[in-house]
Amino acid sequence: MDPKRQVRREITIRPARFTDLAAIDAIQSASPEAVHWNPTDYLKHDCRVCDLNSCVAGFLVTREVAPGESEILNLAVDPAERRTGIARRLLADALAQAKGAWFLEVRASNEAAIRLYESAGFHRAGRRPQYYYEPAEDAIVMRFFS
Repeated sequence: MDPKRQVRREITIRPARFTDLAAIDAIQSASPEAVHWNPTDYLKHDCRVCDLNSCVAGFLVTREVAPGESEILNLAVDPAERRTGIARRLLADALAQAKGAWFLEVRASNEAAIRLYESAGFHRAGRRPQYYYEPAEDAIVMRFFS
């Protein structure tokens, strides 16, 4: 392949559809640091996907918990597409959609995610001991105000 030829990356952030659930499940299964829920439950909330060249490359699930207050439930990116800006784009899209207070929990060992959230303006707000299981681990609670 000609090194001057760039592979075109068509990226779209859009609401998830039922037909995306298999891809969401595969990404979640390949992401041990992410929360593992039944993907059909995500459609009960605001689930958005990053569509990369017509393939789901990542997803973000949020919900409004009160007027002006939202929560990030899960964010995961296909391992082959990590560190390409997909998580950042999904996060920026969500934060632009709903102004106000945002909260999330993240595994204490997930340093890459913590750095991502901090770079987006989130701050550590607390710790929840043994919040996660399989394996048991503390959660770092983070917040953001827009």
